[in-house]
Amino acid sequence: MLQDVDAFHLSVDMLAKQHHNNKIDKVVGIEARGFVFGAAVAYAMNAGFIIMRKPGKLPYKTIKQSYKLEYGTDEIEIHEDAVKSGDRILLVDDLLATGGTMAAAAQLITKTGGEIVGISFLIELTFLHGRDKLKGYNIHSVIKY
Repeated sequence: MLQDVDAFHLSVDMLAKQHHNNKIDKVVGIEARGFVFGAAVAYAMNAGFIIMRKPGKLPYKTIKQSYKLEYGTDEIEIHEDAVKSGDRILLVDDLLATGGTMAAAAQLITKTGGEIVGISFLIELTFLHGRDKLKGYNIHSVIKY
């Protein structure tokens, strides 16, 4: 059990360290494993934490972004007042696969007036070329397959 805790702390440190020199106002975690890593990264960086969820799960007024999947479409939402114009945002998720969800998350943050300082993933599946949908962003992955 202690090894699992140590591995988690190391993962969080590696997700956050690429952005320690940037002033991050808020960290956004994407449903659902992104909540676990994102909250820990926000705590480590002394930043606020925002969750991004599937439609209908957030309790207040939201804005949403649609995106394509290999087999259809989906949407993600954020509270409309979660990001202030000019907030410096770090997006965090556990896995970069095809990049569609994170690209939609980035579009949603841009709509709210936030500035995306970086995007961090624990794992990146390089053979799926998810970075292609995230060109122009500062992307960091801890583990690449």
